[in-house]
Amino acid sequence: MAGKNVVIAGASGAVGIEFMSVLEKMQFPVASLRLLATKRSAGKKLKFQGEDIVIEEMTTSSFKGADIALFSAGSSVSKEFEKSVVDAGCVMIDNSSAFRMREGTPLVVPEINPHDAQKHQGVIANPNCSTIILLMGVFPLHQKFPVRRLVVSTYQAASGAGWAAMEELKDSTRAVLDGKDFTPQKMPYPYGFNLFSHNTAIDAAGYNEEEM
Repeated sequence: MAGKNVVIAGASGAVGIEFMSVLEKMQFPVASLRLLATKRSAGKKLKFQGEDIVIEEMTTSSFKGADIALFSAGSSVSKEFEKSVVDAGCVMIDNSSAFRMREGTPLVVPEINPHDAQKHQGVIANPNCSTIILLMGVFPLHQKFPVRRLVVSTYQAASGAGWAAMEELKDSTRAVLDGKDFTPQKMPYPYGFNLFSHNTAIDAAGYNEEEM
């Protein structure tokens, strides 16, 4: 495979860093790599294949000349920059919930339906973490004994909301252990020793966006 010009949007976050690790481990043919994030993270350096790469502030012109843009910067950011990515002739592979339910956008788990990725019109979505893991076990069963319905409960980690939520989990846990009050900034409720509905809108049927 010829080398690809790759962009990582949300490079300073936990998933962005994991993107780089996976690209290295699978020896993906990266011709060039650009790291994009908010203005706050611009100027910081991250290592890829032993070299320091400076994080740039993401703008509408950041995707010119790129072949693939790996996005994990939140659904609002993905929606904001979708047109810029597609207009640049780049393929957006989006890790957020922004396009998962959109008609015409392939929703792909590589081990199950990789061929659907070829039907993209500039954007490829993936399901959320719990859905991907669930389907890896269910799909072989479905091929042999068609599954009509699944009843699922998930208890998802703070890490799904990024570094800030992980830090808030530690702070709120410490506050509980110390018998102190805690006011969350990232999440709607204190996370330490707690469970609450996913931080997405609830529809008329009573399901939140993550469940859908």
